[in-house]
Amino acid sequence: MSHPEVGERLASIKHVVLVLSGKGGVGKSSCTVQLALSLASQGHKVGILDIDLCGPSIPRMLGLEGRQIHQASAGWVPVFADSSKRLSCMSIGFLVDKNTSVVWRGPKKNAMIKQFLADVYWGDLDYLLVDTPPGTSDEHLAAVEYLQEWQPAGAVIVTTPQAVALADVKKEISFCQQVGLPVLGVVENMSGFVCPHCKECTNVFSTGGGEGLAKHYEVPFLGRAPIDPNLVMLLEQEDKTEVPNINDPSAEKQHTTSIVDTYQRCELSKVFASIATYLDKHLTEK
Repeated sequence: MSHPEVGERLASIKHVVLVLSGKGGVGKSSCTVQLALSLASQGHKVGILDIDLCGPSIPRMLGLEGRQIHQASAGWVPVFADSSKRLSCMSIGFLVDKNTSVVWRGPKKNAMIKQFLADVYWGDLDYLLVDTPPGTSDEHLAAVEYLQEWQPAGAVIVTTPQAVALADVKKEISFCQQVGLPVLGVVENMSGFVCPHCKECTNVFSTGGGEGLAKHYEVPFLGRAPIDPNLVMLLEQEDKTEVPNINDPSAEKQHTTSIVDTYQRCELSKVFASIATYLDKHLTEK
């Protein structure tokens, strides 16, 4: 079934990338945010579409809770995370109270996702990252159905190293194969904890599982992302321009102009800068 209204919106977007994981709690949304921040810091215009309708967390992570969506003649205007408008976001979290549960069956979820894809006026974007809920259910099928005709770039798969997560992520890769969605690569998140004082890495959840999974399915391994306490502090704090300093919380606070610049002060930004560079080169050369 054709969805020309979706195609009209996607015409101004160069690359649509879905971020998937078969398991909840692996840090998929934080990886989506970090990938978006890294791409934006490299000069790209990036949008995040949060289709985790029952548990939207992107607005909180970007410091956008409480913001309102505006209706323009061209459609819904996304919420911008920085003054230069390099990074924008659309989420159900802007439409409902943060303490109100979304209790919807499949058809209503599908209609909301179609409305997001057809009615949001993103303008010209280099990347639209689609943050999905865990699993392979209604939201995933709806997104693929509405996007498939317009050939999304593919999916980034997020896992943690331990076996219980890998078992579910295998199903996510199987889902991509069944619906014809290219797998752009696997990110092994929470792959160790780097002590902010001595810099020693402790493999809290083991290590290497994501890389082994990528080799098994013959897809790219994008990298390991350890737990970074400064990133946790940044995503939790209200003021996203304040540079987190877990080593010395009492030190004089430093500030940047936006979350895009603040994130570059986190050690983990180097990992996702490398991932963003790889994806951009790969997709540009296609």
